[in-house]
Amino acid sequence: MDFGLVLQTDPPASRVIELMKRAEDNGFTYGWTFDSAVLWQEPFVIYSQILAHTERLTVGPMVTNPGTRTWEVTASTFATLNDMYGNRTVCGIGRGDSAMRVAGRKPNTLARISEAMKVIRALARGDEADLGGTVVRFPWVRPGAELPVWMAAYGPKALKMTGEEADGFILQLADLYLTEYMVKAVKDAAAAAGRDPSEVKICVAAPAYVTADDSPEALAHAREQCRWFGGMVGNHVADLVAKYGEHSGAVPDELTDYIKAREGYDYSHHGRADNPDTAFVPDEIVDRFCLIGTPGRHIEKLNALRALGVDQFAVYDMHDAQEATIDAYGDEVIPAVNG
Repeated sequence: MDFGLVLQTDPPASRVIELMKRAEDNGFTYGWTFDSAVLWQEPFVIYSQILAHTERLTVGPMVTNPGTRTWEVTASTFATLNDMYGNRTVCGIGRGDSAMRVAGRKPNTLARISEAMKVIRALARGDEADLGGTVVRFPWVRPGAELPVWMAAYGPKALKMTGEEADGFILQLADLYLTEYMVKAVKDAAAAAGRDPSEVKICVAAPAYVTADDSPEALAHAREQCRWFGGMVGNHVADLVAKYGEHSGAVPDELTDYIKAREGYDYSHHGRADNPDTAFVPDEIVDRFCLIGTPGRHIEKLNALRALGVDQFAVYDMHDAQEATIDAYGDEVIPAVNG
């Protein structure tokens, strides 16, 4: 199993780079960041420095979107990084929850994501792409250039499209039941489209918090540090409920039930442990969606995720134990899972 580290690009950028270097030293192979231009610093500038200060790490956004950047600019940025550092980027893409909403726009449609994925992937590897009637190609891209495009999804139509079109699937929660349900939907869609389902990489991303013991006090603190994640996921779930209804059968009740007490969301606290808008998230959801507890608990859940077909676990490291979590994974968790 691959392991990734996910960070926000809070200033100073030097700290983001240092944590990514620390992650590589501890056996992580992917470095991801949020991509929301209003809330955080520009990630692609920072990627260049991460790549320059690491040797093997593959970097990319979790996730960018097709609305805040024109597609040829996105493709050119990835292609330039790959030309400089040797195919060490991945394009995670989605609807653009925070990036679009904080700028006063609606998240992108699936149709727009589909078009963008095709254009970005083609241009970044040196092929031609149609930009709405104008066919372009980057003449400077060298042979052998590649850019995998991984799609973030929750709803039935998005899961289907991921299986049909994307190189990878990003699932932002680590609940075993929902992971099994959604991975099956993606793999089934890939097979129905005539693809080899094994070619679609599966990445589960969620907060991980390693505790010294299983005492109630330690677990309670870990839950408070990770409760923000249920609120972040709740934004996407609320959109699904608005589209399909609460008990439509299109989305599992296990995913939708917990947001009934959700009252609103302030993106200025997005992805942060002190988010006041996530009090509605119960402990049960934190335990199901995240990885908390002793290293043994993490190892047990990661083995269960791998058995469900997960190729990568990406650690959301937005809490008060960033270095300690990276080191615990490097010292105990990753060797045990991959030993």
